[in-house]
Formats: sequence, structure tokens, C-alpha cells
Amino acid sequence: MREYLLCLFAAAAVTYLMTPVVRALAMRLGAMAAIRERDVHKDPTPRWGGLAMFLGLSVALLLASKLKMMSAVFDDTGAAQAIFVAAMVIVVLGLLDDKFDIDAPTKIAGQALAAGWLAFKGVGFIWLPLGNATILDPMTSVLLTVLVVLVTINAVNFIDGLDGLAAGVIGITALASFLYSYWLSVQFGLERATLSTLLGACLAGMTLGFLPHNFNPARIFMGDTGSMLLGLLLSSSIITLTGRVDPNALEGTSLAPTLLPLLLPLAVIALPLLDMILAILRRVRRGQSPFTPDKEHLHHRLLQRGHSVRRATLLMYAWAGLVSFSAVSLTFLPPVAVVAVFLGGFAYLVHVMRQPDPAKAPAR
Repeated sequence: MREYLLCLFAAAAVTYLMTPVVRALAMRLGAMAAIRERDVHKDPTPRWGGLAMFLGLSVALLLASKLKMMSAVFDDTGAAQAIFVAAMVIVVLGLLDDKFDIDAPTKIAGQALAAGWLAFKGVGFIWLPLGNATILDPMTSVLLTVLVVLVTINAVNFIDGLDGLAAGVIGITALASFLYSYWLSVQFGLERATLSTLLGACLAGMTLGFLPHNFNPARIFMGDTGSMLLGLLLSSSIITLTGRVDPNALEGTSLAPTLLPLLLPLAVIALPLLDMILAILRRVRRGQSPFTPDKEHLHHRLLQRGHSVRRATLLMYAWAGLVSFSAVSLTFLPPVAVVAVFLGGFAYLVHVMRQPDPAKAPAR
């Protein structure tokens, strides 16, 4: 655990320290978020915050590669190296998009290139945890891997609409994924040094270091550079855990052995995935392209109900934490207790969402 925490804090520190440098660079080179009709911010704001997070990731991975306990992560399979190369592809694509506004088909092609590289280098689903676990054939593995990466990248991008929203939500879900992955290794005597656990720690650290600069009022946005990078790393963490661990090895848990490997990834990306699905259905029903922007995302609806930007963001954090940590709790708590807590939290959050924001209430 010490090694993971060291990598987490290294990612957080480097991201935090480099964000002002990246902000100055973005302002100098004109990588600014202009004001659009659907935007909530009122002033042009620098983008490229994802570059600072990538630097945090780079230092954390370099540090991990020097730690004896983490040597197994950087084995002959080259999975960690493949993910880092894919991250570089995504960051370059994001930097160009944040500066020049690349069209949607080109962005999808670039994302598919990064996802295809992962699959080509063997970072893909081996097991599909259904029944007694199904071993996937190479073509199915590649297609499923590319699909999961593309969906996760764009789901994260869809929720990046309020100051600190995407960073906080992904930070919370990454922490849940990190804890589950580490618990899995300890509980079942698996290798403690795993790539999925390391990626979860790095993701949590990157977002932790970026949030002080990005929470409302934001001084810099992560841009597509950041949202796509977070989506790539989150999907890679899911793949290297869920798709590469035989669920039959989990026998003896309080849950059916095949349930949790399916439940956790869905819980981790539940909020961004729900927002993306609703947006696509809404736009297709209107005869629009799925990529047509609007102001009807979940966070926009909270603003329309009278919540402030900060309150809406914190509510989304609470939903992300409720769903992801409820799923993780199933590993060591009775399902009845977890369901009871989840339903209680669900009812409370629905109640809070319906209440007016005290900060915006008129003075008497």
C-alpha cells in the first residue's frame, strides 16, 4: 500500500505544481475556451489542464518503475508501456482539439487509434465474467476493448461541463476502483503489484492535484486533453482488472463470483455513462447528430432547478460516491446492508436535489 500511496501523492504533487505553468502556456499560445451559448463560465478560460495531469501521470509511472515492489507491473507483456503510449496519443489529440476545435469524426478516429493500439499490444479483455467465465477469441477481445475505451472516453467528456465536475467524479470513481483492486489482491492472495491498482492510484492523484485549480471558480479547464486522458486511463484500469482476472478465482465471496466483476465497472462509470446515453437518445429523437451540443446534461438540469454551480457539482460528487462505493462495499459487507444504505442515500440525495439552494435563496 505504501508504494501506491507514494505514486498517488507524486501524481497529485506534480499535477498541482505544473498546472499554473500549463495555464500560462495555454494563455500564451491562445488555447482558451471561448464563451458558447451552452457554457456556464462567463470569461474565457485557459484549457490544456490535461497536460498537467499527463505530467503527473508520467512522474508517477516513472517513480513506480523504480520501486522494487512495483517491478511486476512493468513486466514483459509491456501493458504499462502500451497504456502510456496510448495516453500520449490521446494527449496530442486533445491539445490539438483544445486549440483548433477538431471535428467529431477526426476525434473518434484518434480515440480509436489509441484504443486499437492497446488491443494490439495485448491490453484487452481475456475473460468475460459470465457464468463460469468465457474466454474471448482474439477478434471479440479487440472489438470489446475498443468499444469500452471509446465509450468511457466520450462518457467522461460528456460530463465535463461544470468547474471541477469531471475531475471530482473521476477522482471518486478512481479511488473506488483502486480500493477494490487492492482488496482483491489482498483477499485472494493475488500479486499485490497490479497495473489496475496503480492506474487507480495515479488517476486519484492526478485529479486530486488538479481540483484546487479547477473547482469553481476555475482558473483552468482540463479541456478534451484532460477528459479524454481520464477516460482512457479509467477504461484501461477497468480492462486490466475485469477483463484479465478469472472470476472463478473469487469463489468464497459473499456475492456470486461472477457478479462483482460485471457490477463494479458499470458502477465506476455509471454517472458519465448515464449522462451520455440520455444525451444520445435525446439528440437522436430530435433528428440531430449524437455529438450536437446542448444544455440538457444532468448538471445543466441541476442548474435549471436553481442549484448553484458549486452545489450542483457537489451533488454529482455525492451520486458518484454513492454508486461506486456501494458497489465496492459489496466485497466485504452483507448485500442487505449495502442495499439499505444505498436506498437511504438515494432517497436523501433526491430530497436534497428537490430543495432550493440556500445560497441562492432571496434575502428577507
